[in-house]
Amino acid sequence: MPKLSETEPFIHTDCEITDSTFGTYVEIGRGSRVNNTYFGDYSYCDRYADVANAQIGKFANIAAFSRIGATDHPLNTAACHHFLYRSADYWDDTTPDAAFFNHRRSRTAYIGHDTWIGAGAMIKPDITLGDGVVVASGAMVTKDVDPYTIVAGTPAIPLRLRQPRDIAERLIALAWWDWKHDALRSSLEDFRKLSAEAFLEKYNG
Repeated sequence: MPKLSETEPFIHTDCEITDSTFGTYVEIGRGSRVNNTYFGDYSYCDRYADVANAQIGKFANIAAFSRIGATDHPLNTAACHHFLYRSADYWDDTTPDAAFFNHRRSRTAYIGHDTWIGAGAMIKPDITLGDGVVVASGAMVTKDVDPYTIVAGTPAIPLRLRQPRDIAERLIALAWWDWKHDALRSSLEDFRKLSAEAFLEKYNG
């Protein structure tokens, strides 16, 4: 029997999961931390990923030690240390800075469908990765990335297109990531063997 489930995410040991929801066939790798995040159907993260304040599309591939929605510290105040907003951890007569935490939670990172985020990559808050994007290992993404673009570096810059623009547009229009589970299974050999263009021709994309 497959270990992935339509009804429950497969969460490995030593994970910290808070305020997060998951679609079908989702897997969360060992030691990962996921907060205020939605994982779309079939998406997964590998070991020790750190994902916060994010909306993850379907079929996202998130490699080990990557970080999405990396939180910021205040820079316009006299100090940037978290005693400013985690004050109750230091003094009994204070409370956490709710406005700061609410602002942090509102800065959502959006990760498109069929994306691949390489090991150790970082996606900053408020960033959108289009469908089909690939982020190279160790990259730091500080700007939005167009669909089906491969980016690398710190800060990340476009390296090349994953698919030509016309093919990318047809794949987005086909939206195979919305197909039913049985339809994916029946097309599995074509996913494995056909080029993107040949797949589109067969499935009228």
